[in-house]
Amino acid sequence: MTRDGPGADTDADPDRLREAREAVVEYAPALAELTPGRTGNLSVRDGDRVAVTPTGVPYDAFDATDVPVVSLAGERVAGRMAPSSEVPMHTGIYKHDRPGAIVHTHSPWATTMATLHRKLPPVHYMIAAVGREVPLADYAPYGTEELAANVVAAMAEADSDAAILANHGLVVTGPDIETAVENTHHVEDLCRLYLRASAVGDPHVLSDEQMATVEERFESYGQQPDGDR
Repeated sequence: MTRDGPGADTDADPDRLREAREAVVEYAPALAELTPGRTGNLSVRDGDRVAVTPTGVPYDAFDATDVPVVSLAGERVAGRMAPSSEVPMHTGIYKHDRPGAIVHTHSPWATTMATLHRKLPPVHYMIAAVGREVPLADYAPYGTEELAANVVAAMAEADSDAAILANHGLVVTGPDIETAVENTHHVEDLCRLYLRASAVGDPHVLSDEQMATVEERFESYGQQPDGDR
């Protein structure tokens, strides 16, 4: 049963969910940089609950109490607003891979790849942030279980944290929402690079051996604890 209004949090611990809902509010405006209009959505998982952007609402026009919370079965259990139409895709990915956050956009360069039915190959080492490639998921109508299944299958087969959705857009996952948003920018930038290079010639791609070296180096990238330096 869907709960809404002042008592909407009775099915869940509001203190436990507050952080996830506040994260949705904090990062939702980042979608404006990535996707036209109100066509993007994002979510943050907390155990068996998912806080997700509301459907059809400007990214800066809701607060934490408005943010819908759904179960992994897609049932709304909290929040004043209706959740994104892409809840099936979000919950499908969470049930399969259980990342901490998901970002879905219609960003222009990735969506151009989607209309061309092209996956993103390893043309630059930064693709390692999400895997060795960004696969293409077969087309299905938005908001459907079929689309969710196609995305999960494509990401699993490629062992990737992202997928280009045929004639649709892009989805990127991460351990937390900050990383998922950052990696969405990485993928969008790499799609732009790939398409620009393709206009001039055939981009060279990194080999599996070269990508393995990148992945190894990524393990020590950034600031490390004193004992690991």
